[in-house]
Amino acid sequence: MKDLKFCPQCGNTTLNWDGVQKLSCSTCDYVLYHNTAAAVAVVIRHGNEILFTRRNQEPQKGKLDLAGGFVDPKESAEQTCERELFEELKMKLDQSKLHYLCSLPNVYEYKNISYNTLDLFYEYEVSEKFDLKLELSEISESIWINKARINLDDIAFDSQKIFFRAYKNLEPE
Repeated sequence: MKDLKFCPQCGNTTLNWDGVQKLSCSTCDYVLYHNTAAAVAVVIRHGNEILFTRRNQEPQKGKLDLAGGFVDPKESAEQTCERELFEELKMKLDQSKLHYLCSLPNVYEYKNISYNTLDLFYEYEVSEKFDLKLELSEISESIWINKARINLDDIAFDSQKIFFRAYKNLEPE
């Protein structure tokens, strides 16, 4: 955000970033808030195994991730889970089987801009493992990992690392 200098209202190079959430122009008093964005992450679980995807783009290309993404305007978090799982995995989701778990703050770095996010974690239990049709522009592979064998260093985002640190200890192996 600190790289943005031109005010979209007056065009002067007097746009200032407060370092937290606000851009303001000292010439025309324009203000733009860069508020926290909502995002979802879905823990698809079969028994003690969790379905991870491997990121095929930055940020964190090559790291493990949960299916999910940013909430679109006028969309509920549950609708986002349904849309994202279909877009990424071609998986049809029954919203009634989604279970909200928790929320955690995160920072998503993309093209030199830090987006503060609030990641909403959901769990979706499936009765059997299944083959996926992946959206290869976003995901290079999917992998089922036993909860006890999740290596936090392999996970892409801090909020997911914090989440799995607690989640791994919630249920007996």
